[in-house]
Amino acid sequence: MESPFPPFDPGRPDAEDDKAPRRIPFRHIVPNLITILAICAGMTGIRLAFEGRFEFAVGMVLGAALLDGIDGRVARLLKGQSRFGAEMDSLADIVNFGVAPGLVLYAYMLHDAGSIGWIAALLYASASALRLARFNTMLDDPKRPKWQSAFFVGVPAPAGAALAMFPIYLSLSGLGTGLPEVTAVVASVYLVFIGLLMASRIPTWSGKGAGIRVRRDYAIPIMLAVVCYIAVLLSFFWATLTLTVLAYGVSIFFSVRAYRMRQAREAGRGMSGMSMTDDQAGSR
Repeated sequence: MESPFPPFDPGRPDAEDDKAPRRIPFRHIVPNLITILAICAGMTGIRLAFEGRFEFAVGMVLGAALLDGIDGRVARLLKGQSRFGAEMDSLADIVNFGVAPGLVLYAYMLHDAGSIGWIAALLYASASALRLARFNTMLDDPKRPKWQSAFFVGVPAPAGAALAMFPIYLSLSGLGTGLPEVTAVVASVYLVFIGLLMASRIPTWSGKGAGIRVRRDYAIPIMLAVVCYIAVLLSFFWATLTLTVLAYGVSIFFSVRAYRMRQAREAGRGMSGMSMTDDQAGSR
């Protein structure tokens, strides 16, 4: 009896003369399960926000970002990459980092701005979708230099989602203004600004292909610093998130500077190579 479900990997259908359907390793399914869990976390965050449980709603969106960072690495570790998984990951990102943060922020404070708050949420979601579509098209660009893999074009979607909820971090840290309408309008403008950062061409560090190496005597201090950050995060959650967002914002300026320096260095190498070629041709 033929199964009512399509094959998991539609790019490689079963042969017509096969007596039994082709089987795939379970490891190919694990990364997609993580992606589905991320979608569930983002959707649950929306539900919790409209139920008024904003702390848990923010935690769910941040949890979706964590799962998004894991699924690709798990796929590479288990050798379970597939075009199916890549497409589903992009669709999950639109829900988790385009729709969910905007709705959570709207339920928390943007509704006090009326239509302005809703328009801001729509613009943010649209910018996130445009950023993800551009990211997918750039993956297939064979002319992109390899060194540029160390940088994202624009703020990545998970980081954008974390940045978008910055007004919630401030409020839950006890730094509210006491003027809900004014705060909502300012938060609306801020949300649109984050959307523009995501859709922009500003280079930001990706953490991929950077080839970061540290001295052996720095390994223990780095590990202690990470443990210290996690301990502070668990003890002073909202204040630490606020400072983390500010630190990431500052890092964007340094990433732009590093990108331009690398671009100038690569351009200089290209000019040197061209001049050497011309000299060799002239000597002949």
